[in-house]
Amino acid sequence: MTAERVISQDVEATVRQHQEHDAAGNSKFGFIVFLLSESVIFLSFFTGYIVYKTTNPDWYPPGVTGLETREPLINTLVLVSSSFVIYVAERYLHDKKLWGFRIFLLATMAMGGYFLLGQAVEWSSLPFGFKDGLFGGMFYLLTGFHGLHVLTGILLQTLMLGRSFISGNYDNGFFGVEATSLFWHFVDVIWIVLYTLIYVWQ
Repeated sequence: MTAERVISQDVEATVRQHQEHDAAGNSKFGFIVFLLSESVIFLSFFTGYIVYKTTNPDWYPPGVTGLETREPLINTLVLVSSSFVIYVAERYLHDKKLWGFRIFLLATMAMGGYFLLGQAVEWSSLPFGFKDGLFGGMFYLLTGFHGLHVLTGILLQTLMLGRSFISGNYDNGFFGVEATSLFWHFVDVIWIVLYTLIYVWQ
């Protein structure tokens, strides 16, 4: 092999690495923009909730004086703890230990599923519905929209788990897992704000 050929291959390899790096950077930037747009949507909901609550003396539906906080608190602790669990899963993947990644990702999915089940149980026991006043509408809108994000996060984790069984799939990077993990942290932070507004501030 000639020296010119070797140099040409080195140049091609360098260009390819730069292209892959730029593509990964663009993907991360795009995902961050997506999360920011989601933040704006939730922020508008939070603002509306605060304005309606502070300007309406008859905030709760007739016969309702507040919400039960014990079970929602347990669900909150489970969901927030899952952020640590998915972080551990991500660390295992970076260390190329797929068995640990799969176990902790499954645990994260189970914790998210527990949260959704707890929310469904709560909804079924509430004495008011979506059409029962401003509070009823805002409560179901906020918790339902957030629950949709939790479900999306679980589906993304399922996809990442499935990809871990494809040989060599994560050899060239973990952007999908990193994005899924970041989305999950975002969902958890949003719920902390929601829990404070809905259950703590009564």
